[in-house]
Amino acid sequence: MTQALLGCIADDFTGATDLANMLMRGGMRTVQTIGIPESGVQLDADAIVVALKLRTIPADDAVRQSLDALEYLRAQGCKQFFFKYCSTFDLTDKGNIGPVADALLDALKDDFTIACPAFPENGRTIYRGNLFVGDVLLRESGMENHPLTPMTDPNLVRVLQRQTKSKVGLIRYDKIAKGADAIRARIDELKKDGVRLAIADAVSDADLYVLGEACRDLSLITGGSGIALGLPQNFRVANALAHAEHAADLPVLEGKSVVLAGSASKATNAQVALWRESKPSFRVKPMALSRGEPVVDKAVQFARDHLAKDETVLIYATSSPDEVKAVQKELGVEKAGHLVEDALTSIARQLCDAGVRKFVVAGGETSGAVVQGAGCAQLAHRTAIRVCRRRNPSA
Repeated sequence: MTQALLGCIADDFTGATDLANMLMRGGMRTVQTIGIPESGVQLDADAIVVALKLRTIPADDAVRQSLDALEYLRAQGCKQFFFKYCSTFDLTDKGNIGPVADALLDALKDDFTIACPAFPENGRTIYRGNLFVGDVLLRESGMENHPLTPMTDPNLVRVLQRQTKSKVGLIRYDKIAKGADAIRARIDELKKDGVRLAIADAVSDADLYVLGEACRDLSLITGGSGIALGLPQNFRVANALAHAEHAADLPVLEGKSVVLAGSASKATNAQVALWRESKPSFRVKPMALSRGEPVVDKAVQFARDHLAKDETVLIYATSSPDEVKAVQKELGVEKAGHLVEDALTSIARQLCDAGVRKFVVAGGETSGAVVQGAGCAQLAHRTAIRVCRRRNPSA
């Protein structure tokens, strides 16, 4: 059995699948777990991604779960660790990126890491510490209207400094452009200045590969899944990837398909609108759920009727930011979210029992709830799952 090399902690389910897919493409046999496995469970993989649900929970809970995941990953033999969060860096001023990064550094007895949520392939770039989504700053991308984690400040140094006890610095693009040695020299400068966390600029995939090389000796790396582009090569150079040529082998999966959407993002709203123009869809309304109406039964029957005609259906709770805020005001943020997640999970479970074998799920919280509701404990990305992301700068 292969001893794991890289241990990853992801703050939501879809982010975990992005990361696992990135590592798999780089030649690492990757297993994603749904939550933290029991301590005695040994996994045969080069990389392990533990998918948690950290983004909007209290910071103390996020820290506790992350440290538990770290303990499990260390027991698996991992030597390097990666804390993955969203490429839009969306959070509150209380957490949870800063508190978790601090706690992981403390546990690893280390004094420095980078923070780089850049994902140029999907339009997320960082320049002089400012996060862009496509051609606009984060605060103009639609994320400023996010119902749970509105992002109104694009300067990640300021954002991160507000939620960490550590001093935050910046590895600017002019250093990135000079290569890995220049980045390592900049890291040494920052450490001498007392900096413990540093935002790293990146405007292209090439920058992420260089950052990956420069950070090969760090015990902890934090960022979006994009930064994982440069990590497998470090293990390849060390001749540690014995099965790299087979890491991406995937079988064809047969069966009917259903799309479930719980995300309230600008991109998902646009995708739902496009789908509804020509394909069958059913909307799950939180207020109807709160009144006890048989929304789940109706959705399942709707899907069954169309699946019988070999039509793929969309079942969605996606709404505009104003609609989401109105529902949250009426029901409360937590109750509104749980109603939708529970409904979509029940729908997915019943459709799985009816023979549906392929689900496309939009929304990190929704995806985690659906997979957990389906009873999945882990996903082997080298053999059992293919992850696709729409190349949309506003996604």
